[in-house]
Amino acid sequence: MEEKLAYDTVSAAVNDLIRRGYSCDFNINPDQDVLVCSQNSKSLSPEEFKIDEVYRFEGETDPGDSMIVYAISSESQDMKGVLVNGYGIYADGATSKVVKYLDTQTQHDTK
Repeated sequence: MEEKLAYDTVSAAVNDLIRRGYSCDFNINPDQDVLVCSQNSKSLSPEEFKIDEVYRFEGETDPGDSMIVYAISSESQDMKGVLVNGYGIYADGATSKVVKYLDTQTQHDTK
């Protein structure tokens, strides 16, 4: 993973990543174990993408506001995009391979 920049807000991180070419808005499809780009409906399995950067944001007043921003790329599909996902006590409890992969990569990044 690349050296991380510092952002004060989720929107600042997302906007800068978009400016740097991470144009796909990714969502998790846990039923199919893939990330899906909302702009073109292309999907990526965990084997097809890597996490370039991870940014954690703690909810200052509400733990439900805790978010992680992922900068994701796929050489095989020539795609770069952003995934914003909640974590903590209010995070989605999905057990898909994609969520497990993201969790594994995030834990690796913070050690």
